[in-house]
Amino acid sequence: MFRATVISIVAIGLLTACGGGGERTVPQAQAAEENSAVFGDYTVYFHALSTNEVPAEVAQAVGIVRANNRAMLNVSIQETVGAVSVEADVSVDVVNLTGQSKSMTMRKVQQDAAIYYIGEVSVSNRETLIFDINVTPAGSEDTFEVRTKREYYTD
Repeated sequence: MFRATVISIVAIGLLTACGGGGERTVPQAQAAEENSAVFGDYTVYFHALSTNEVPAEVAQAVGIVRANNRAMLNVSIQETVGAVSVEADVSVDVVNLTGQSKSMTMRKVQQDAAIYYIGEVSVSNRETLIFDINVTPAGSEDTFEVRTKREYYTD
């Protein structure tokens, strides 16, 4: 159930990005950002979104503050074969395009066999955040690094 809810969050984020209504000039489509990376035995999944995109009941269940000016990062780690969730040390360095560093603490959320790491940070209108994600799976000495970015609109 929880895994389906998180997948719904990702789908909502993708649908929200499509916009809708009214006449307007549509900008040229940009290549989609990757949302996973494979590192041998492990696959790291990551998704940056506005906390307002999270359904209210999900936000309440996992302690997310829903607001236009709040960004969220969701990270999960699975074994590449079998797609079994894996515990890990997850840390994230967040910086905007002007080089301003932002503090984001990741916290573990577990529902049945699914394990997710969620972090939140405040964001300004039209601010682009770059997330440098470092993941060390439990029992591994290897640290995997991935990067993603997203521009946020708060108005």
